[in-house]
Amino acid sequence: MGQRYRYFCCGCGADAAAGGREGDNDVDAGAGGHDVGEDGGKGRGAVGARRLSWGQVEAMTGGFTSAVVGEGGFSTVYLARISGALAAVKVHRGSERLHRVFRQELDALLRVRHPHIVRLLAFCEQQEEGVLVLEFAANGNLHERLHGGGKAAGAMPWARRMSVALQVAWALEYLHDQCEPQVVHGDVKASNVLLDAAMSAKLCDFGSTRMGFSAAVRPRSSAHTMLGSPGYVDPHYIRSGMVTKKSDVYSFGVLLLELLTGMEAFCAGEGRLLTAVLAPLLKAGAPCDARVLVDEKLGSSYDASEASAVAALAASCVGENPSLRPSMADVVRTLQQSAQGSISAVGKRSDGHGRL
Repeated sequence: MGQRYRYFCCGCGADAAAGGREGDNDVDAGAGGHDVGEDGGKGRGAVGARRLSWGQVEAMTGGFTSAVVGEGGFSTVYLARISGALAAVKVHRGSERLHRVFRQELDALLRVRHPHIVRLLAFCEQQEEGVLVLEFAANGNLHERLHGGGKAAGAMPWARRMSVALQVAWALEYLHDQCEPQVVHGDVKASNVLLDAAMSAKLCDFGSTRMGFSAAVRPRSSAHTMLGSPGYVDPHYIRSGMVTKKSDVYSFGVLLLELLTGMEAFCAGEGRLLTAVLAPLLKAGAPCDARVLVDEKLGSSYDASEASAVAALAASCVGENPSLRPSMADVVRTLQQSAQGSISAVGKRSDGHGRL
């Protein structure tokens, strides 16, 4: 067996060992398009991901016998190689409803390109089972890092948490303000933030996206299932059926609270919402004692002033009134200003030039 890898399909969460010799299940299916520099999300332009035949997909996965590295109710993810590099082959289940989800995710990924959004390398739509070939994330996802147990749980340092928060904020700012048409992700959560070999964040799972409206309002219809995941769903969306860019802002606020506290957004066993637990401590605009909120696993290894600023930002993101929540552009500016020291430290360790 070769090195052990983990890839968490957005919403799947399973892991498996991946072995094989260099070049096994390899197929020449490189993606085209223009690279985007790590400039804080200023890259634009659709990607020319390669269209594969079903036969090529079978060849990549050894007839779907390669390592299964993610599995859920809607898809199975196989480890393969594409142009010599590791890739995750996500095969959607075959049904009319799930094919709509596949088409929605494919359409979104073909339009977007950003250093902190998972990259689509290739796809196949010849069969009922739609296939997406995505870049491989060697360090699993953020949920596993924060809550997965063992050595990984809570092991992420404060500076890295702030870096990941800013990277996800950049990705959402890009979707909301720099894409044409604009995009609402619809399911921002810790398990949909992949972590690559350098621990850089990659937002994934675009099966719940809504595109093509700038005012960011669209009623929920019977043709669409409920957007979002427990603990992250905007209460205004639940009440009104309207999904907006501010729905993503709410979910991002919950993600910030997870990074801050180390607590899960939703505890199924207790039916506990993180926002409800923290509500007495988080009042938008009110001063906050970071010592009460910060993940105890961090000990004293965090910046108290940064933590207080992040808590205040999270409170504004999860505010009851969507119109009073900040935009993702506002969130990016606040994070850059309030956590500049920690974020810069991570960047310098990453490449020696202060880039994330």
